[in-house]
Amino acid sequence: MQVYALQRQSLIPQSWSRSAKHQKLTCISARRLISCTRPHRSHENSQSGDASAEPVSAGKDQQRNLKGSDDAAEQPLPLLQRPLGVLERPSSLPRSWAQTRDELMDQEKRMEKRRHLLKAATKGYFTDLNATRRHGGKTWVAPKVMIREDKALYFPDISGTTLTSKPNVHTTSLCAGKVSIIAMLSTRISELQTASFIKPTHSQFSSHPHYQFVQINLQENLLKSLLVSLFTSSIRKSVPENLWDKYLVSSQNMDYLRDDMGMANRHVAYIYLVDQQCRIRWAGCADPMPQEVEALEVCTKVLLNRHTKPAEST
Repeated sequence: MQVYALQRQSLIPQSWSRSAKHQKLTCISARRLISCTRPHRSHENSQSGDASAEPVSAGKDQQRNLKGSDDAAEQPLPLLQRPLGVLERPSSLPRSWAQTRDELMDQEKRMEKRRHLLKAATKGYFTDLNATRRHGGKTWVAPKVMIREDKALYFPDISGTTLTSKPNVHTTSLCAGKVSIIAMLSTRISELQTASFIKPTHSQFSSHPHYQFVQINLQENLLKSLLVSLFTSSIRKSVPENLWDKYLVSSQNMDYLRDDMGMANRHVAYIYLVDQQCRIRWAGCADPMPQEVEALEVCTKVLLNRHTKPAEST
């Protein structure tokens, strides 16, 4: 009995110690499990935090883009830095086969046409319309003085039908020997811009014998050209009768001449001051600035004075 009691006393502490050790190991494993699972919860929280931060960052990026576009719109426009026009003297005569052959065999002209096609292929349909949101489509500011005579380039030959229904009238024969203000029109906006540009100059020199105001309604799109030709009678009502023979409706393709003429936007007006030898001596575009209107008037006066002096001396 004493031996059994001793064994029983020795067994009870051992079971107690085993159960205590088991509980201790269980607590340690639970702590390890909790400590291992905490990073996953923090990672989930960080992911949810990143997801909630994405709209904020996107909103900031959008604000930066809007600010950048506003800054671009507020940037001052550059002055016209080069003479506009073409190098070759224009002619109203049809091109001969020899001239066409030489142009087809000219490597430089072929590369120029290739560059133009690549540029046209990468340009969107609404590019010009979207560009009118910045400065009203104006891309450069007209100079305050005339382009030098030895640096000036030629105004290209453009043919069209006048409001008097006279077909195949060429600007080369129309402008030879006179100081001309030529306006390139395509939309109603361009008509309003032209009126703002030339009103003081035209009112002052309209009675001068060596001055003329030429308007070219350029519609390169075939459908638009057809519509304009159908509504010629309505155009006559808005144009004074004494200007009908100087108003041309043309569908001539100007794609290869737009860069040379500085015509970067199809929706705005372009004004050219052309001397008696069909050279562009001054140019303006889109909505006129006050200094541009004044510059056109001054330059026109200078050209008319130079043109009439030789006639008076003879």
